Amino acid sequence: MNTFFKRVAATAVAAVALTGAAQAEGERYVLVSHAPDSDSWWNTIKNGLALAGEQMDVTVEYRNPPTGDLADMARIIEQAAASGPDGIITTLADPDVLSGPIRAAVDAGIDVIIINSGTPDQAREVGALMYVGQPEYDAGYAAGVRAAGDGVSSFLCVNHYISSPSSTERCQGFADGLGIDLGNQMIDSGQDPSEIQNRVMAYLNANPDTDAVLTLGPTSADPTILALEQMGLSGDIYFGTFDLGGDIVQAIRDGVIQWGIDQQPYLQAYLPIVVLTNYHRFGVLPGNNINSGPGFVTADALDLVAELAGEYR
Repeated sequence: MNTFFKRVAATAVAAVALTGAAQAEGERYVLVSHAPDSDSWWNTIKNGLALAGEQMDVTVEYRNPPTGDLADMARIIEQAAASGPDGIITTLADPDVLSGPIRAAVDAGIDVIIINSGTPDQAREVGALMYVGQPEYDAGYAAGVRAAGDGVSSFLCVNHYISSPSSTERCQGFADGLGIDLGNQMIDSGQDPSEIQNRVMAYLNANPDTDAVLTLGPTSADPTILALEQMGLSGDIYFGTFDLGGDIVQAIRDGVIQWGIDQQPYLQAYLPIVVLTNYHRFGVLPGNNINSGPGFVTADALDLVAELAGEYR
């Protein structure tokens, strides 16, 4: 990693991991995610948040439910709003649970940007300024169309966060892109690595004609890599995944994973801070939502991605 990124990474990790906030003068913004503490994919979000806070000279805070419980997340949004920030950036993992607290924040005069999960339409319905993220169904559909072109007609979707409707949208979109029913091809894998590995192996043993495996991020991809290796299927079964991480990038390089869908989480945290700061200082606001993905990462262009995977990619 070059000197610049080493310095940026050190600053970001220290700001978020040690203090929980990038302290600066000026506006204060709170990012609330649905991620449990165990999900390392969100480190890229934290790094983007910290760097944007430093560059824009604002205070930023990252908050999340430690276990990923969405009812807990709703309470965190309420607490964040009660603290009187200039803006809240939040995921919309389940509109039924989270729409109320988000609308209440908007009604209290707090500007909100929705990131990562949910859709532009759902963001508008709760009164948010805009949406920055990857429409999950559309990303799944694009992946399904790609896989269909590669000859896939059946699959296993390893859903490690099945309580989030946006996760199911990824699996459903993939099935629709293939032109088949989702049916029982999606499993609730849970988040324990050993359990994920065992459930993947059990499904593939019971369904040996499965053409492909789709995972929804490093939490499910990393144990699936191990499951396929143990079963002697590495490189022989079509394997695609959402999101990136160190093990995923290496598996793409090794030919075990055909592609990773990069939703560029760095942008999902970084851009809202830039947008909100400019909006509050100068009254300017982009006229459209921002789609940060999907983009397909394959073995053809891995060098920079590999260097920054898990930090800024």
